[in-house]
Amino acid sequence: MNADIAADLVSSALRLTMLLVCVLVVPGMLVGLVIGLFQAATQINEQTLSFLPRLLVTLLAVALTGHWMAAQLMDFCVAVFRGAAQLAGG
Repeated sequence: MNADIAADLVSSALRLTMLLVCVLVVPGMLVGLVIGLFQAATQINEQTLSFLPRLLVTLLAVALTGHWMAAQLMDFCVAVFRGAAQLAGG
């Protein structure tokens, strides 16, 4: 395996991982920020208030983007196996 091919594979894997994580984390982070602003404005100091909305938004993000995320992972796996077959000379 050439070092350039290995570096490209790792780079593609990290890029895909960051994309999939951002799709799940960013909506929950935004909801947490809004709830934090609401808590600061109303001076409600309840730690569990932000947990349920963040959980629901994360589950909704998984439900809405799960098919797309699975397709992205499958495309990456197919590309890795095709590249491995080309390297092996098949």
